[in-house]
Amino acid sequence: MAGSSDHSTNRLYFGDCLDVLREDVPDESVDLIYLDPPFNSKRLYNAYIGGAQWVAFEDTWRWYEAVEDFHAVAADVELGRVMEGLRQILGEGPNLAYLSYMTNRLRECRRVLKPTGSIYLHCDATMSHYLKVVMDALFGLAQFRSEVIWKRTFSHGSAQRYGTVHDTVLFYTAGANYQWTGALVDHDPAYIDKKFRSKDAKGWYQTISLTGPGTTSGDSGKPWKEFDPTSIGRHWAVPSRALEAIGIGSDEQSALSTREKLDALDDEDMLVSPAKSGAPPRLKHYAHHLEGVAPQDVWTDIPPVNSQAKERLGYPTQKPVALLERIIKASSHPGDVVLDPFCGCGTTIHAAQLLSRQWIGIDICVNACKVIEKRLRENLLWSQDVEFVGMPKTADDAHALADLDKFRFERWAAALVDGMEPNRKQRGDRGIDGWGRLPIRKGVFLDVVSQVKGGSTGPGHVQAFNGARQQAGADLGIFTCFDNRVTSAMRDAAASAGRFMEVPRVQIYTIEDYFADRKPVMPKAA
Repeated sequence: MAGSSDHSTNRLYFGDCLDVLREDVPDESVDLIYLDPPFNSKRLYNAYIGGAQWVAFEDTWRWYEAVEDFHAVAADVELGRVMEGLRQILGEGPNLAYLSYMTNRLRECRRVLKPTGSIYLHCDATMSHYLKVVMDALFGLAQFRSEVIWKRTFSHGSAQRYGTVHDTVLFYTAGANYQWTGALVDHDPAYIDKKFRSKDAKGWYQTISLTGPGTTSGDSGKPWKEFDPTSIGRHWAVPSRALEAIGIGSDEQSALSTREKLDALDDEDMLVSPAKSGAPPRLKHYAHHLEGVAPQDVWTDIPPVNSQAKERLGYPTQKPVALLERIIKASSHPGDVVLDPFCGCGTTIHAAQLLSRQWIGIDICVNACKVIEKRLRENLLWSQDVEFVGMPKTADDAHALADLDKFRFERWAAALVDGMEPNRKQRGDRGIDGWGRLPIRKGVFLDVVSQVKGGSTGPGHVQAFNGARQQAGADLGIFTCFDNRVTSAMRDAAASAGRFMEVPRVQIYTIEDYFADRKPVMPKAA
């Protein structure tokens, strides 16, 4: 279950990224960080999990869940004034809760980033302006590089406002001397269609000039065939890239005269005779010879993962591999370490593996870790050096985790049931360690909560959990523990909670059930 202390091999960590970063990732050890955290969008995100359509997570934040994060960050000399300012503006509510949660984790991201490293924070209009203030405080105003606008969806109507079709990616660096490869991107297809209007057996092309302004008495000013460039006040200017395209390298080019270069291009049918008498010949410039252009800060050429896309996993908020490939190519080199602290369905990991980067992925959701493992295997990206940390593989592993870290065990066990996710607040959680929502018909949801006991337990705990379930307004409850802790009195206590839609309202689900692939009974969706 546990891995070695060397973080450099490819690893997926289960757990809260705050804990994992603090415990397992050394200072200044990561070259590139990309994070696509929850956006505080106040939305429910659905996913098709385990044969049912579950609400994968609720992107809503509560102040009581993040008070500890706020005070931890507010005590920081650099960040205290920023957080107090945000509290004055926003008050103690869900927005400040979200920013406190994010700031505490972004602070750890800054710590692990190398002095030459870069960080890309993916967000939307809900919180991007506040997050930029936080990033300015953490990294410094001078280290802000770009605000990238990614068109993530197609046009649609919005009530009494402009349609929301983009996300924002904030690009910062740890210092002034950062990695930047200048990776080029393809030209806009509309540009190709507009400019490259002619076609021959080699492909689409446009014609460009072979002369430059001004006359010269040297080799480039001499006549070639029927044309003398001096007659129009110009000289020959043969592009070296055109000669390279027909297989003449730079060393060979230096040994050729201008007229020999023109002859070589003419022999390869690379020249076009002018339609106008007395005009110079022009060079065929093929679309497939284009080198690309430097990326700009508005990205409209990477489509979202639509319902028909081959890479679609059915995971909410999934980002396309092409988006991460662009970021990784621009700000890292092969062999560098890429970190994603909210890796979700693993797009960053997938792209990093394709581009020969090392990676560290972290997620608090058991289902996300399952999706990533399946994704890597199905795309033939899985290899011996990929390792899971904090994810029990057997019941014995689970016992060891429960003994080692009570809260990490609770987070894992609370999410064992398909569609469940752990409670963000683990102290003072009112007896609820996990929750989930299952749509049973249009507009109607089934609420499920869970409680985890890693140590000794009894019927009183089951009865107390049923009370917590009722207080939380949940329809069903999953009481999770080890098989050898379950007694007949506990099963009687669960049965006494009654039934809902023909299934038991409270079900005891053991760790051993999970490893035997036995599932709790859920009502059938209409």
